[in-house]
Amino acid sequence: MSALFGRRLRRGATTTAVAAAAIAALSASQAPGAIPSGPGGAQAAADANPPADSSATGNSPYYTELPPLVTPDKPGTSIDLPALGTGPAEAGIPASVLAAYKQAEQSLAETKPGCNLPWQLLAAIGKVESGQARGGRVDANGTTLAPILGPVLNGIGFANISDTDNGAYDGDSAHDRAVGPMQFIPSTWATWGQDANGDGRRDPNNIYDAALAAGEYLCHANRDLSVDADLRQAILSYNHSQEYLSTVLTWFEYYNKGTHEVPDGTGVLPVGTGPADPVPSPTPTPTPPPSPKPTKPSKPSPDPSTPESGGPESPSTPPGGGSTSPSPNEPGTPAPKPVVKRIEKTGTGTQTAVAGSQFTERASVRAVDSAGKPVADVPVRFEIVGDTDARFTSGKSALTLTTGEDGTATAPPVQAGEQTGEFTIRATVDVKNVAGVEYTASVTARQADGLARIGDKELTAETGKEFADQISVKATYKGAAASGVAATATMITSAGSSAPRADGPYFKDAAGNPLRELKDLKTDANGVLQLPKIYADDTTGTFLLRIETEGGATLTVELKVTAPPAA
Repeated sequence: MSALFGRRLRRGATTTAVAAAAIAALSASQAPGAIPSGPGGAQAAADANPPADSSATGNSPYYTELPPLVTPDKPGTSIDLPALGTGPAEAGIPASVLAAYKQAEQSLAETKPGCNLPWQLLAAIGKVESGQARGGRVDANGTTLAPILGPVLNGIGFANISDTDNGAYDGDSAHDRAVGPMQFIPSTWATWGQDANGDGRRDPNNIYDAALAAGEYLCHANRDLSVDADLRQAILSYNHSQEYLSTVLTWFEYYNKGTHEVPDGTGVLPVGTGPADPVPSPTPTPTPPPSPKPTKPSKPSPDPSTPESGGPESPSTPPGGGSTSPSPNEPGTPAPKPVVKRIEKTGTGTQTAVAGSQFTERASVRAVDSAGKPVADVPVRFEIVGDTDARFTSGKSALTLTTGEDGTATAPPVQAGEQTGEFTIRATVDVKNVAGVEYTASVTARQADGLARIGDKELTAETGKEFADQISVKATYKGAAASGVAATATMITSAGSSAPRADGPYFKDAAGNPLRELKDLKTDANGVLQLPKIYADDTTGTFLLRIETEGGATLTVELKVTAPPAA
C-alpha cells in the first residue's frame, strides 16, 4: 500500500460515518453474501479491538476511495459475471489478479476448510492495499511490472520498524517497507510467504504468492471467516485501523454483489494515482523555504584563470576543497548499484525424471555481492546442454531470466523427451570473473510396477494350430496407466528360469520362422500391450510365457497344448 494512495481517510468520526453509511446502503439489498451484521451491527466495527501483536502491513497507508453506492449487479443474480468488461468499471478485476484470489480460495478450502475464506475478501483487501496490483500491471507469471512499495517505516508519521530483510524485498537496509500487491512487511512475509505459482520462489511481488499468503494470514488462529467477529478480527489484524476495517468491508460487500474480469493492466485505480506515478514517500520534515535573494548586487568576479585572485574555484576544486565526487551520504546521491560477485545454487542437486514426464525440481540460482547480499535485476541465462531431447516447458533449450528482489532466478520446469541419459542445465551471468553453475539432470526409461492380464480365459491350442485368443496385458505405475514402457515376452523353460525354450509354443518372425523371445515391445498410450499370435508345435503339455517390463513388473501366463482328438 503506497503512501498517500488516493484520498487518505481522516482519522475522525466523519469518515467512519461515511463508511458506515456505505455499508448500510450496500447491505440494504440483503443480497447473498452480504456482510454479517453480528451483535451490535456497525457499532461493533467501531468497538472491535484489534490484536496488539500482529499487523501484516505495518499499519501503512492504504487506498481509501469507497465503491459506488450503485452495486455492480442486482440481488439474486450471478456473482461471477462471465463477460469481459461489462458492468461498472469499479467491479472489474484484472484477470491474473482475479485468478490468484480464486486459486487462493480453492487452496485454503482444501488445507483449511474451517476458515471459509471467500476470494471476495482477498479482492477487497487487494483493492484497498494496492488498487488490485495497480490495475493488474503484472507479467504473465503474475509478478508486478514495477515494485509496489509503501513508505519507509522509520517512525516519522508511521510505525518504526527496523530492517528485517537486509533490503532484499524493499531495497531499504535501514527500515522496512510494505511490499507487493498485498503489502506485506518483510518480517511478516518471512513467516507467511507462500509459493503459490510453483516457480520455486516465495515472492511478495507475485500476486499468486501474495494472495495465498494473505489468505493464510487471515485464516490463522483457527478463525472462521463466516463468523462476523472472526472476519472483523482478521481484517483488523491486517491493519490496525477502524477506517481500514470499514473500507475493506464496503469493498467486500461490493464484490459479493458481482464482479467481472477485465484484461490485465486495465483495472481502475483510485483517484490521485496513475500507472506511471512513482510511489511517494512521506517527507519527514517540512521542506525548507528557498534562500532569500541578496538585497544588493554582488561584486564583479575576478578573472577565474588567476588562482591567486580569490575568484570562483574551478570545477575541479569544489567549495571547501573537497572531492568533486559527492559524498555517498549526501542527500539525493544515488546508492551505488550492487556488483555481482558470484551466483550460487538454491535448488537441489541431481534432477531426475522418467521419459516423457516433467521434472519436479527446477534449476534455481541466487546472485550475491561481495558481502553475500542478494543482487536484483541480474540477467541469468539458463541453457540445456548435452545429447538430449529434453526442453524447458516453453519448448526452448535456452532462455534468460532476471533475478528478483531476493536475488533469485528460477528456470521453468524441464520436460523430458524420450531419449534417456544425463544432460546438464547450466546457469551463467554476463559478468566478468563470475563462474556459472551447473545442475546434472537425468532421464530414465519409462517404468511399470504393475502388470495384469486383460481377461482370464484359458489359453489352449491343439498341436500344429494357433491359439484362438491373443494375450493383452496392462502396465501401471503407481496405480496409473504406464504408457511407452519397454517390455519383453519369453517362452521360458521353467518358473525358476528366464532362459527361452527350444520347443513348445512360439511366435513368428517376419519370415514366418519360430521365435520364442520378443524384445523391444512397448505399451501403448493406455499402458496396454497386445502380443502377436502364438502357435503350437507338435509338443503337448503346459508351458509358461513370462512378460517383463522396465521397472521390474512381471507376469507369467500358462499355455496348454493338447493332442487332437482321435479320428
